[in-house]
Amino acid sequence: MLSYRHAFHAGNHADVLKHWVYSLVLDYFNQKDKPYWAIDTHAGAGIYRLDTAVANKTAEYLGGIARLKQADTPEVFDSYLQAVSATHATSGKDTYPGSPCIAQHFLRADDKLRLFELHPADAALLEQAFNAQKKQVIIQARDGFEGIKACLPPPTKRAMVLIDPPYEVKDDYMRVVDCIKDSLKRFATGTYLIWYPRLQRPEPQQMLDKLHSLNTDYLHVCLDVQQPSADGFGMHGSGVWVINPPWTLRQSIEPHLDWLAQTLALDTHARAWCEGQQR
Repeated sequence: MLSYRHAFHAGNHADVLKHWVYSLVLDYFNQKDKPYWAIDTHAGAGIYRLDTAVANKTAEYLGGIARLKQADTPEVFDSYLQAVSATHATSGKDTYPGSPCIAQHFLRADDKLRLFELHPADAALLEQAFNAQKKQVIIQARDGFEGIKACLPPPTKRAMVLIDPPYEVKDDYMRVVDCIKDSLKRFATGTYLIWYPRLQRPEPQQMLDKLHSLNTDYLHVCLDVQQPSADGFGMHGSGVWVINPPWTLRQSIEPHLDWLAQTLALDTHARAWCEGQQR
């Protein structure tokens, strides 16, 4: 797990999907005056530079946020792109915000951000990025799967949790399921966003099957940017599973999924779709 560094992938198609959905959930939470907590179990470094050798080794952002910024984007992407622009204003145009900075853009005075990051180098960068917000933001250099337990239920009884481990260790898939099961026992009404890679391996689908068996309200959003590779390696897309989604989320997202898939497509097999259950 500790070998993973998101700096190689910042701003790619998976970040676009994840952060777009996350922004819409944050925007929805802001419609009520009551404060909330945003909890991020695998927060990363907070801000990523796109003009470094690391970022340009694969230059994945060129097929992600760079395409979105050049397109005539539907209005539903505005809140997400405004969060990206806010990071440009404070840290330079050649940067991309990680999930913590996306969340920070939406936070109001009484809202709180709780961040966990196990990688020591990224945890140090995260501390630097949020050094001036100590009262509103608490950062812990530890395993978020364990750290989240002390956060639930939050004092405000309103919270969203983002869970997006690197999945370099196969156990991460089942750890996500165990984390959700435990979290729902502690805080059944929370909104939980689980990002995962779409791979030609059994573990992602096994995780989804376990999440589906929990019989919660959910929205599952998927984006494939290319056909799975013939050799079976690599990520051809990603998905976000949202438990207890805002009731407006599907109607906000679904009409624009074809547009997103075509905008970020790497070949003619690109597609995006969603499915879910809300009672």
